[in-house]
Amino acid sequence: MRIGLLSDTHHYLDPRVLDYFALCDEIWHAGDIGSLAVAETLAQAKPLLAVYGNIDGHEVRRAYPEHQIFERHGLRVWITHIGGYPPNYTPALRRRLAELRPHLFVCGHSHILKVVPDPTRQLLHLNPGAAGQEGFHAVRTLLRFEIVEAAPANAPLSTRLQNLEVIELGKRGRG
Repeated sequence: MRIGLLSDTHHYLDPRVLDYFALCDEIWHAGDIGSLAVAETLAQAKPLLAVYGNIDGHEVRRAYPEHQIFERHGLRVWITHIGGYPPNYTPALRRRLAELRPHLFVCGHSHILKVVPDPTRQLLHLNPGAAGQEGFHAVRTLLRFEIVEAAPANAPLSTRLQNLEVIELGKRGRG
């Protein structure tokens, strides 16, 4: 299963995103979508799992939850907008992380691309950076990866999540 992951579009969807995600099975958006138009464009291309972020208005908040918690091929996934980083997760989420024990913890908000293993919680933290034009980030980024179905459920995460790619869309403020 191929996943396209983005965050912090802030009302702007670079048309190349759809090209980069053309072979993906799903698109995951980690919040600060900015408008329903952005979400609808993504959802017309591929099944979309999204959460709202702190800049999202009432329309986006009615359409998407604060948290998405689900499984894909035996991997527990939690997507939220503001979550912190290993080991400094936001205090409100620490207990829930211990209870849910996700394999993948996906956040946006910081506009900083990070892929950080957390061996203490046995998870991989993913933040795709920011795909939009607004914010302090210098380069707009996305992530793309595969979740391997054939891997046994107890296989190491590194054999279950493969072909992780960072995609750079160019500098902020430029197409």
